[in-house]
Amino acid sequence: MPRLLGLGLLAAALFSVTFVLNRAMSLEGGHWAWSAALRYVDMAVLLGAWLILRHGIGHLLAVLRNFVRRMPFWLGTGGIGFGVFYACCCFAADHAPGWIVAATWQVTILVSPLVLRGFGLPVPRRGIAFLLVTFLGIAAVNGQRVMEGVTTGQMLFGVIPVLAAAVAYPVGNQLLNRARHQGGPQAALLADPATAVLLPTLGALPFFAALLMVTAPPPPTAGQVATTAVVALFAGCLATALFLHARNRSNDPYRIAAVDATQAGEVGFALVGEMLLLGAAAPSPWGWLGLLAVTAGLIGFALDRKPA
Repeated sequence: MPRLLGLGLLAAALFSVTFVLNRAMSLEGGHWAWSAALRYVDMAVLLGAWLILRHGIGHLLAVLRNFVRRMPFWLGTGGIGFGVFYACCCFAADHAPGWIVAATWQVTILVSPLVLRGFGLPVPRRGIAFLLVTFLGIAAVNGQRVMEGVTTGQMLFGVIPVLAAAVAYPVGNQLLNRARHQGGPQAALLADPATAVLLPTLGALPFFAALLMVTAPPPPTAGQVATTAVVALFAGCLATALFLHARNRSNDPYRIAAVDATQAGEVGFALVGEMLLLGAAAPSPWGWLGLLAVTAGLIGFALDRKPA
């Protein structure tokens, strides 16, 4: 378990780049639909190139054959887990400060056991307790900022889309997890982390094409293209591959919920990054207490070896 949590926390550190850069692109005038779509186009190119370099063109062709053969599944998995999830996050970043998006995103920690139960995998009571401790820590970290004042518009357009994303992401991930543990040639392909990210990424591309057609945004700027490439590399390829690799190492709901809980680390990493790079103020006493609670919840998962 500690190794899985370590991989999850490393992924959380890389994921935290997303919230800051998406908000920066929004403030510079980049349209949110391009921020969403370009990331997954870049991911498809980067992951495809990596698979060719590591496994050869034959492996990539096998992946593409699997995608065509099970296209409805990958369109659904990628459209929900990547498409709906990231489009909602980018829309929210266009309408609210990054900290609101990051704080609301942590609701996915509590949604995770509900999603697992929907797939017939109830999380043991100890796991629910650790999740609650972690979530309460997140609430404490962000509570003071919320009390400072959030407009109605920010609540509607910054929070509600992220709540939808917080549901879509674990649903897509669990569809992928189930495919990974069903056995057969597809399961062997999905054992490779990059392959496990590329297949739903390809499935998400039609969703983003439709999104661009509906929103009809102006062309992206050169800065937006470059920034989304950075997000695609660090958050899309590296972080997602690490996170899904840790999550797919087991089909045990307790371990899956523990890995999902590591996403709480994104708030702490983002906070430290803002303090070091942007001169943000240090947390209040409540904030430090919240970070301590997050740490306690994750340590509880790491040390508990007899969930029940």
